[in-house]
Amino acid sequence: MQLDDAATILSRADFFGICDAEQRRLLAFASERKRFRPGTLLYAAGDTPEGAHILVSGTVSTTHKGHEDAPFLVHKPGAVIGAVALIIPRPREVTVKAVDAVETLLVPRNAFMKLCNQYPDLAARAAHAIRRELAGYLGVIERMKGRIPKD
Repeated sequence: MQLDDAATILSRADFFGICDAEQRRLLAFASERKRFRPGTLLYAAGDTPEGAHILVSGTVSTTHKGHEDAPFLVHKPGAVIGAVALIIPRPREVTVKAVDAVETLLVPRNAFMKLCNQYPDLAARAAHAIRRELAGYLGVIERMKGRIPKD
């Protein structure tokens, strides 16, 4: 994969709008293109992902632990899967699986954190973007509260 291809993929991913062009190029250099066959796990509930995946092509399903019968499908190129994993090395509650042939760009946590250490303003923008994303999820959950079965 060419460096410019990875930088272009990063520039199309909303989350990485927090980076300037040079920061995206640095991340592109550290990133890795991944291919997954249908049914292959990107990671399982309980795993600690090594970074975030940017969807290049294909469809992935995400299922929350204990709710495997209600998958959420992600198919938009540029979607960032697991942005929180760029900052927090913790096991995830979701399983992410390729529905069909999937290609991603994996941005490693260690590369992102190194960049945040070099550019403290980037770290602040990343924290703000993740807070905004989590607030959006909480808003959706609040609206669905009456429809979510209690365990």
